[in-house]
Amino acid sequence: MTAYLDVARLRADFPALDLGVAHFDGPGGTQVPRQVADAIARTLTAGLSNRGAVTEAERRAESVVVGARSAVADLLGCDPRGVVFARSATQATYDLARTLAKEWRPGDEVVVTRLDHDANIRPWVQAAEAVGAAVRWVEFDPATGELDLLGLAEALSERTRLVAVTAASNVLGTRPDLEVIAEAVHAAGALLHVDGVHLVPHAPVDVPALGADFFVCSPYKFFGPHHGVLVADPALLETLRPDKLLPSSDAVPERFELGTLPYELLAGTIAAIDLIADLASSAPDRRTRVLESMRAVEEHEERLFGRLLAGLERLPRIRQYGAPARRTPTVYFSVEGLTGREVYEALAARGVNAPASHFYAIEASRHLGLGDAGAVRAGLAPYSTVEDVDRLLEGLAAL
Repeated sequence: MTAYLDVARLRADFPALDLGVAHFDGPGGTQVPRQVADAIARTLTAGLSNRGAVTEAERRAESVVVGARSAVADLLGCDPRGVVFARSATQATYDLARTLAKEWRPGDEVVVTRLDHDANIRPWVQAAEAVGAAVRWVEFDPATGELDLLGLAEALSERTRLVAVTAASNVLGTRPDLEVIAEAVHAAGALLHVDGVHLVPHAPVDVPALGADFFVCSPYKFFGPHHGVLVADPALLETLRPDKLLPSSDAVPERFELGTLPYELLAGTIAAIDLIADLASSAPDRRTRVLESMRAVEEHEERLFGRLLAGLERLPRIRQYGAPARRTPTVYFSVEGLTGREVYEALAARGVNAPASHFYAIEASRHLGLGDAGAVRAGLAPYSTVEDVDRLLEGLAAL
């Protein structure tokens, strides 16, 4: 039986929630618990230096980096030696695209999808264009929001070098079958890059089991500070030669990290993952606690999401976009007679944060017929409540 998520206890850790706002803007970044802020402050004020083993300040910095790699490994089920830190998931993807493209030639192909956030499209498109490689596009069904897996399989060939796909759409919530995709991609001899930014906050994740060769995520989407993470098998990273400064480390994963790491942000990420691990589990090891707690989060969000979707169905002016069979608790919708901006502002006036945009999933927005304006997005978070859902529905009913 899945452990129970004590939402009231969780909410008590978030000072921002005391302001009384119902937050449906978690897909753009969650609120931050005091444990994360305290960890950042302690690290900044405890005495830091560049990483090393001589002074206490050096050892403290080293301990934070090692601790952060270990925490991310427990969150994602990966090898800590394959955890790379970057300024953002976007930067990590751009850096990787430029590195991989060094080996691409004219006639090679990369595959991207209309379902993805642009951070998992444009870096690959631009890297391919720079070396004369071709780009193959995979569509999704605007009615269901499901990725065209047959079209993806047809896009693969012996010329395919990399496939980039989302683990969960940040606007529709669609969760493509990554295991099936990975099997087809690897059978073609290609690499699979997975954008996990919108999945990690909502479900247990095991990167090797998903079949991803590269996987990126963003701690600020799961209670942490603003930076990015890329993970891969360290043996795969050993085969890649990114551009780097001459005196900087050539070790993996350090060779992929540009400049001094933000130690305070890494400390905040450790605190965020520790909080996640302790949400609904008392297992002896952190990886097990993470998995058990995220299953509890998944159950909690699914219950609330069912209530939200049922409520939206009862509102005649609401048009929902996509109805994927497997999704995160994220809904994209418009209100007849009103622009997304007008809905966004009206809800904000009632203390309900549900913004409207393309949210950088601009290919998806255009494919849905929404152009560059997009629609309203409401996403649940572990701290969301029944009262929050009802406030959103009441606000929409009053429009």
